Amino acid sequence: MGSEFNPDMIKVLKKKVFSAAREGMAISIFAMLWNLDRCVIKEVLDYQTEEDGQTTTPLIIAARNGEEKVIQVLLSNFSVDIEQTGTVKFDGYVIEGATALWCASGAGHFNVVKCLIEHGADVNHPTLTNSTPLRAACFDGRLDIVRYLVEHKSDLTIANKYNNTCLMISCYKGHRDVVAYLLEKGASPDCRAHCGATALHFSAECGHLSIVRLLVKFGASMPKNDHFMTPLIVAAECGKADVVEYICSLNECSKVDKINALELLGATFANDKENYDINRAYYYLKKGMEERFKNSKHVVHKQYYPPVPAYGNRRESQSLAELELLEKDNNALHMESLAIRERILGPDTPEVPHPVIFRGAVFADSARFERCISLWMHAMKLRQRNNRTISKDLLRFSQVFSQMVHLGVKLQFLHVENVFEHAVVELERDRERIALDEEDKDALNETYQANIHTCLYLLVIALRIEKNKEEVLQLNKLMYKFLQIKPVLKNGYSPLHMVCDGATLVDDFHVNDVVSFPCASLAVALVKCGADINFRDTHGNIPLHVIVRYTNPINGFDTLHQIILSLIMAGSHLDIRNYERKVPVQCCTTGVAEVILRQHSHISLKCIAARCIRDNNIQYRSLLPMFLEEFIHLH
Repeated sequence: MGSEFNPDMIKVLKKKVFSAAREGMAISIFAMLWNLDRCVIKEVLDYQTEEDGQTTTPLIIAARNGEEKVIQVLLSNFSVDIEQTGTVKFDGYVIEGATALWCASGAGHFNVVKCLIEHGADVNHPTLTNSTPLRAACFDGRLDIVRYLVEHKSDLTIANKYNNTCLMISCYKGHRDVVAYLLEKGASPDCRAHCGATALHFSAECGHLSIVRLLVKFGASMPKNDHFMTPLIVAAECGKADVVEYICSLNECSKVDKINALELLGATFANDKENYDINRAYYYLKKGMEERFKNSKHVVHKQYYPPVPAYGNRRESQSLAELELLEKDNNALHMESLAIRERILGPDTPEVPHPVIFRGAVFADSARFERCISLWMHAMKLRQRNNRTISKDLLRFSQVFSQMVHLGVKLQFLHVENVFEHAVVELERDRERIALDEEDKDALNETYQANIHTCLYLLVIALRIEKNKEEVLQLNKLMYKFLQIKPVLKNGYSPLHMVCDGATLVDDFHVNDVVSFPCASLAVALVKCGADINFRDTHGNIPLHVIVRYTNPINGFDTLHQIILSLIMAGSHLDIRNYERKVPVQCCTTGVAEVILRQHSHISLKCIAARCIRDNNIQYRSLLPMFLEEFIHLH
């Protein structure tokens, strides 16, 4: 009967079978498939349907939705490939290479899991990130499924691509009963993820005290991760007081470790956005200080750490008496706590900048912009010196700078200059990251493009503020350096294209109060600093093609006129054709732009000759000097 099916009929059948599987209509599926040729059935059941961000077969979507009867029908009657893989979504995560068993395990459908295993499903078939069905069940906390999978030879030692084990994910998610079962079955509590963290690090980070106790009972050690943080320090940094106090009570916890944990816990409460509590901050700072002087014969003095200007050059309290003077001085406690965090964790630890940024934001909210800038600058420098992305830092600066300009608050050019210099370095590093990382290339490209936008925001802001002659010269140098690295968007837009385009995105948190495109002042400045006025985007458009499309010529006449005139005076050719063979005047969306172009139309004999060569398809390759070939190609 399969021969009676033409491609259109099979296409319809695929949709119907998939919909029936998704909705649990087992009898309908049987009725549609039972007397068809095997080749037709295979084509229908192997077909992957894209829907709601998922790419699945009938078997996989039925397992994902817990449709046990559908699974039974497909496996018992139609020899469907039980190891088919697809792409599914779980808790906001996109899982590629997931089998039906993985989906049923992750979604908590025990009967479907049982059915699939009874029909021979591979209990250890991993996804593309090496996540097994057991890991999926551990993530969901389904002890019944975890137990069943282990009983049917699921390997609890298989870790995902980050070397994160099933025990680790259970600890992180807080599933104590699953953790207990895995430990009883021999799961090692001391396995390390690629970041150096163990199961104890993950449970301490999340504040799962009962799991921390359980891991300790099973002999978990307290190693340092790749950032030299023990589970105790991780708990203190995350504000998990009960975990800190428990680990500090253990005999193996040294006096120095206890002091550092208590002081770090207090410092966390002083500057953590989620756990801010100034009273608890002082309480734990005091406990730490009391511990230092608990034995008068063996006082543990603080290690020297050079004062940090961003923290007001705060020198930490050295005694209980000095600390008590700060009890009612919140600002002093905030700064002292930032200094304590940096001393204990070290400036290279990724967690150090977060509270610094939070405290800076608080200053910004109260219009204490200089304090904000000082703190954020420190945080940004810490991140960049450790080769961590500063994309959010750069945007954050453009937002607060815009706010200052909009409010009429004096903004020093030096601040904008410093941030822009870091931005240029970041663009260069963005390119290096993109070249080295195949897996996250798309995300890295998005960050790179966002940073190009932020650079333009900063340049517009720099042009808006008061500057002396030396600062004007320095700004031109910054623009030249920016242009020299040749930043380009994925559509081929150069910075000059972006500045000429009214559709260029502008951040809507304060930035759009100051920055808008097209921007004549920045376009003129970029041209003066060497921007390539004839650079082509992916459609062959030069900046002149872009600006003539500006759709608000009445209110923005001066902008339109200045940019067009600047481009023409700098040598932009009026007869350059884009890949649709259109010159700029043919791209005008308003008569105003056309009039401006025609008023300044000066087409040289050389341009006419180039157009004649192109229009008549005269061969010129390898017959002329390279610079003339490039010139002809533009036309």
